[in-house]
Amino acid sequence: MADADQDDSNSGGASYVKLLSAEGHEFVMDRQIAITASQTIRIMLEGSFREAQDNVIRLPDISSYILEKVVQYLHYKAQYSNSETRIPEFVIEPELALELLIAAKYLDC
Repeated sequence: MADADQDDSNSGGASYVKLLSAEGHEFVMDRQIAITASQTIRIMLEGSFREAQDNVIRLPDISSYILEKVVQYLHYKAQYSNSETRIPEFVIEPELALELLIAAKYLDC
């Protein structure tokens, strides 16, 4: 995990960003994917906010199981955004749909 704190020449900071859920679970993801996929995360990490300095984004209103699905979707979006092949379905369980919609609206992804 030592690589997470090393500088990345493209972002001017760490290569990874840590997302903290309401329950305190940590989700580490590629910083560039997070910035590209979410307008809210981009503003937090590129602005003069505490999140940009700490490289940690606290999301106290998003539960762990929802944040896990959001992180999966952000990676899915990055992988298939410019794909010329058939894109596989991103499965969303019906019982998670409303909470995911609220999280996606907040994160603008």
